[in-house]
Amino acid sequence: MIRYSLHCDRGHTFESWFQSSSAYESQEKRKLVNCPVCGSAKVERAIMAPQIVSKKGRDSQVTDVPAPAQPAEVTAPGSTPLLMAQERELRAKLKELRDHIVKNADNVGERFPHEARKMHYGDIEHRPIYGEASPEEARSLIDEGVEVSPLPVLPDDRN
Repeated sequence: MIRYSLHCDRGHTFESWFQSSSAYESQEKRKLVNCPVCGSAKVERAIMAPQIVSKKGRDSQVTDVPAPAQPAEVTAPGSTPLLMAQERELRAKLKELRDHIVKNADNVGERFPHEARKMHYGDIEHRPIYGEASPEEARSLIDEGVEVSPLPVLPDDRN
């Protein structure tokens, strides 16, 4: 996982976590990275200083990275109580969306790319499905014109 400091074209700054730098670049290219304050998709990485621990201080040095906060408390720098409420509301809506999909669609697991293609090309009847696909498989589906969307992964989902 990698954390980026980001800023939008309207001057808002915020942070976000990505699985890798290529994951960020892919999401940014597809306009999936948006400012949580204004919703702008014109987002760029801000200059960040890396955290380096010297050999001398490695054993005794305490990192200055704060412990992960609970999901409702994760806030961008300069967040206000209103923004924190908006973040909680967004997380609740994403969880509601995810729960709806899980409840109303078939989990086809690792067969997802195969099943999605079969539906796209008319080999089987269309039905709501979800499952797993590698980033490469997802890109391939999108390149073929198969309509797919990632399910939102929330911090609670990883616990």
